[in-house]
Amino acid sequence: MPKRFRLTRRFNAAMTEDGYRRLRRFAQEAGLDEGEALSFLFENFDSVMDADNLGHRLRLFNSELEARKK
Repeated sequence: MPKRFRLTRRFNAAMTEDGYRRLRRFAQEAGLDEGEALSFLFENFDSVMDADNLGHRLRLFNSELEARKK
């Protein structure tokens, strides 16, 4: 029997415009709302992520973060 899908946690999240547009596009393509799409991504994080690429992308993001905040 499948797990019941309940959204039990709600939180404010600050996102970049690019990140939010990509989330909305992914959710629309998948037939989900944004909260369902985030739940899917985090519940299946290990299987949807390229572990080899994650560290590299995270370093790039962090190196640009301060400049993007201005």
